[in-house]
Amino acid sequence: MKLYLDTANLESIRRLNRMGLVDGVTTNPTLVAKEPGEFEELVVAICKEVNGPVSAEVVSQDHDGMVAEAARLARLAPNVVVKIPVTPEGLRATKTVSSKGVPVNVTLVFSANQGLLAAKAGASYISPFIGRLDDIGQRGMQVVEDLVAIRRNYGLKAQVLVGSVRHPQHVLEAAKAGADIATMPPEVMDRMMQHPLTDSGLKRFLDDWQRAKKEKPSLTA
Repeated sequence: MKLYLDTANLESIRRLNRMGLVDGVTTNPTLVAKEPGEFEELVVAICKEVNGPVSAEVVSQDHDGMVAEAARLARLAPNVVVKIPVTPEGLRATKTVSSKGVPVNVTLVFSANQGLLAAKAGASYISPFIGRLDDIGQRGMQVVEDLVAIRRNYGLKAQVLVGSVRHPQHVLEAAKAGADIATMPPEVMDRMMQHPLTDSGLKRFLDDWQRAKKEKPSLTA
């Protein structure tokens, strides 16, 4: 499974990308608004940092506006993926944009039915938001499992990109369900690296090493 960062923070992207962990980046208007700089300049900068896909979202709500924005975003860099919401106008725009060879990430998916329609419209990526479903008492991962099964049943080309990831357990469950991608905030990727037994084990090894250096006599003495 590929791991994406769900952020527009260049420092975090650079730091984690140096570890070889970042397969792509997803952004949205909320994430972009948190960072300094003009939107399109920020997208270009992110695209230079990573080799993988970078999702940039349209903000228009009508077909023509979405298509015009998509064309402008696609010209920014070859690895731009246009993010379009799963509304009736968004599905129509997905069909138009994808038919021009521009990859589309259909976002704000909260049901397998919405995801199926997005795939039929030509989406390259389908983004179910599992954390927000969990927040309202539904099991968000069920949508992921359903979409993976539907794609497998019918050979659909769209990849399942799990969004609204809140914690490492979400990533693990997405991987076990067979999702293609999980996108997460940098802090979630950081937490994936951590375990208290790793910390305590490392401390013990280092303590033992220091003690051994002091207590063992030299072989050449």
